[in-house]
Amino acid sequence: MLELLAPAGSMESVTAAVQNGAGAVYFGYGNFNARRNAKNFSEEEAAAAVSYCHLRGCKVHLTLNTLLTDRELEGAAQVAAHASAIGVDAVIVQDLGVMRMLRQTVPDLPIHGSTQMTVHSLDGVKLCADLGVSRVVLSRELSRDQIAYICQHSPIEIEVFGHGALCMCYSGQCFFSSVIGGRSGNRGLCAQPCRLKYGWGNKADSYPLSLKDMSLAGHLKELQDMGVACLKLEGRMKRPEYVAIVTGIYSRALREGREPTAEELQQLEQAFSRQGFTQGYYLGRKGPDMFGTRQEEKEPRELYAQARATYENGENRKEPVRIYALIEKGQPAQIAVQDKEGRVVHAEGPTPEEARNVPLTREKVEGQLSRTGGTPYGCEKVMAKVEDGLSLPLSALNSLRRQALEELSQQRVIPPQRRQEPFHPGVRYENQKQPPVLTLSVRDADQISAELLALKPALIYLPADQGAARPEVVERCQKAGVPVAALLPRICSDGETHSLEADLTALRDLGVEEALAGTLGVARRAMQLGFRVRGDYGLGVYNSQTIKDLKRLGFTGATASFELKLAQIRDLSKSIPLEFIAYGRLPLMITENCIIHNHTGQHTCSNVNQLVDRKGERFPVVKAWGCRNEILNPKKLFLADKSADYARLGLWGARLMFTTESAPECVRVLERYQGRGSYQPNDHTRGLYYRDVE
Repeated sequence: MLELLAPAGSMESVTAAVQNGAGAVYFGYGNFNARRNAKNFSEEEAAAAVSYCHLRGCKVHLTLNTLLTDRELEGAAQVAAHASAIGVDAVIVQDLGVMRMLRQTVPDLPIHGSTQMTVHSLDGVKLCADLGVSRVVLSRELSRDQIAYICQHSPIEIEVFGHGALCMCYSGQCFFSSVIGGRSGNRGLCAQPCRLKYGWGNKADSYPLSLKDMSLAGHLKELQDMGVACLKLEGRMKRPEYVAIVTGIYSRALREGREPTAEELQQLEQAFSRQGFTQGYYLGRKGPDMFGTRQEEKEPRELYAQARATYENGENRKEPVRIYALIEKGQPAQIAVQDKEGRVVHAEGPTPEEARNVPLTREKVEGQLSRTGGTPYGCEKVMAKVEDGLSLPLSALNSLRRQALEELSQQRVIPPQRRQEPFHPGVRYENQKQPPVLTLSVRDADQISAELLALKPALIYLPADQGAARPEVVERCQKAGVPVAALLPRICSDGETHSLEADLTALRDLGVEEALAGTLGVARRAMQLGFRVRGDYGLGVYNSQTIKDLKRLGFTGATASFELKLAQIRDLSKSIPLEFIAYGRLPLMITENCIIHNHTGQHTCSNVNQLVDRKGERFPVVKAWGCRNEILNPKKLFLADKSADYARLGLWGARLMFTTESAPECVRVLERYQGRGSYQPNDHTRGLYYRDVE
């Protein structure tokens, strides 16, 4: 059956989820998970939660799904060692460096790839398999056809979100909260700026970035038939009553092989919704109907009271057991209890006596032993062999049953024996002494002028589709002695891979040998086509272990996360050449939903549209590959006057990222970074390089 994975932000929520039929729960403890604002758990609470769950046949997944610095990895290794020792069943991870650390320190602990890894194609899934991941959580933007295709061909288990909040941006690619407010979603402290008001004119008067919660109620059998291994419910920040209601509805439907009823759907909406639910991505129906906001409504007290009763009033969840008894003359009474995993325990009691009045019968023994009320067990089958003419007090049978079930409980919570090794960061690479070369990326081939090429940048990243469509631009760069690399789309679904492959083949025929990839799927595809691939900022390079793992995977270079401070970039051990973003409008979001089309009903993506917030800031919204949108920062990152600061970081390259600039402006920017001219943007930012990101 499809595993149902429920959220738990507290011990009360663990109880609520387990008693309402969750197949597994997920929670975090320590500061290394994507809901750092949730209550989370102490080590003692986590151990108690694992025992509570395992006793009742429920698995536990630990969230370790944030980007970590080198200094934090040692602490994360200790959390992982403790998690492995107490029997956590899997750990959910975003950071490639954390995966590397886990493979070294707790090699027997299964790793699940978080949705924060932005895995949205079979190529991405296969690369996760190469990383030792046993299950991957797909991006929430995928349609049922895309999910079905991946499940059909995946070498590892697939998990999908089935109910709960939807982010406007692809998970793992959102920098809105960190760039605007210094609170990083990739570090577990998203401030949810997407839930605020924005507008298209001069007034922020609507909610174009606030999606309704998703609900795949009504598609459970379909998901199971596809081969989805696990259905995930979102909501670690939600109250225990919510967890009880949502888990209970989905688990009953799955157990009974049906879809939720109309009454249950109404209860889901009462528990939490943003003007109803959406199945837009799953059904391939993107558009304005997918959006909604939380409305202030009266708390559904009666529903919550019913929900509390499911987990506050004793054991509602019963693990099936089989009980066998043997009562014969001259021998101690014996029983055996077997659970569904095949564990068997034995208990021995007093020797029966000759019956003076009413002898013990098989029916009486079986009836007495099957009384498991008040325990987490339900007697599925009981078989007794009772010799005639014997007597045994019922209290002795009760004691035998109790003794056997207690022994079984002890066995069920014994953690598995797993290896544990110390964490060794490994060899440290010395920083290069020379200052970084200047590279640049463009959104449009028209930004590449003869004047720009005359300034001899070290490398130009040109969007793959632009390069394939404009071979003369590629040839002009090559004649000027400026190498070109293919800038790969940040999002590329399986249905779009053929188009990307055609573009890359055309570029390869033109002599282009390098590519820049921001997600694992496109990186794998480009490598298969023979390109040398550099990693972009979308891969979340936050620590030295990630760089080492990218090298192991065949990457020839990487880009430091722009959520790092300059000092942290300096301290990275650079086992492959590293560059950083030194100029440009930082990308805040990449969205599957075209908000421009939602607003105008037309595809006017070729223009630069601007989203305005409550403070009057204007966010450029530009077309991304595949009819998607990118929302850019209003202020341009500008560091030309800080070259002394980044020249000493040991970087191979400093990238100028051109988005909305005209061709002449691109020239002026490059000149300024080369130490000439006086260009400075009207409104600029130093990004996050000089301030702490939470």
